[in-house]
Amino acid sequence: SHHSITSGALVTTTYLKFDAASITRPARSRPKSALWLGLSTEESRAIPSVNARIGMTMPVGIEGNMSASVVAGCMGFRMLQIVEIAYPAVLAVVRPALRFGVRWSTEGLEQIPKSGGVILASNHISYLDPLVLAVVADKQKRRVRYLAKEELFAKPVLGTFLRAAGQIPVARGSVDAADALDGAVKAVRSGECVVVFPEGTISLDLEPMQGRTGTARLAAASGVAVVPVGVWGAHRILFKGRPAHWRTGVAVSVVIGEPVLISPEEDVHAATDRVMSAICVCVSRARAIYPQRAGEGDDWWERSPDSAIMRPSGGEA
Repeated sequence: SHHSITSGALVTTTYLKFDAASITRPARSRPKSALWLGLSTEESRAIPSVNARIGMTMPVGIEGNMSASVVAGCMGFRMLQIVEIAYPAVLAVVRPALRFGVRWSTEGLEQIPKSGGVILASNHISYLDPLVLAVVADKQKRRVRYLAKEELFAKPVLGTFLRAAGQIPVARGSVDAADALDGAVKAVRSGECVVVFPEGTISLDLEPMQGRTGTARLAAASGVAVVPVGVWGAHRILFKGRPAHWRTGVAVSVVIGEPVLISPEEDVHAATDRVMSAICVCVSRARAIYPQRAGEGDDWWERSPDSAIMRPSGGEA
């Protein structure tokens, strides 16, 4: 297969000091990604109803003896405060590195609203894609939330951190996967900026893949628009099956498209294809404005804007 399952006018031109050599090596092992929104249920095409099982941790008054759940709730709330305070600090560290090392080309930034719920749906070509989207969203003063594998939330320390950071668990390959969207629906309805990768994978041929229906289900259930994003260039730094190739001046192009609205009545596969079509347009444009060209013997990463073509979901859940 060419794909591997895992966790897109010019604004700025800036540069980040990296060094290492790149070698070509095919992917052999099954990756362990924390980012996913491809639902695998073979249930109905209809948008499932959303239940209210997932709630927010709230501060609780302490009177007399506290139950374990109350103690955990208070600890979770304190952790949430710590993470929310730390978020700007982390970006303050990351932002200069990206600013002075990566050559950015960004179009359509105004399509990311500065407030209110929004779903950013991007192609997936690099392990750096989540960070790229976080930096781009930060230009609009938005803090992003990600979807994470449900198994990660079961780990004692990591699970606590993920919940406190507002990250959203998703059940992979389960008939309960539709229910797992409840947390994401609640997040976007409450005004969060949620990042999703509809393909559910890093594409090893670098072309947009079939979309899975999770993104369309989330948009239809929440009533929140999907903002398509095309990313190009981050794969040259960190790509599945290759060692990290950190070096100065690698270009990263990001193109943000117009919002895609999905109604609950729309067929989820048709809606998924509309989202992926919009992402493909952004990917094509991101490639077209990409300012660098491959050198001799290093053309593995280069693709034509014309080859970013939507692949119909064809019944893929």
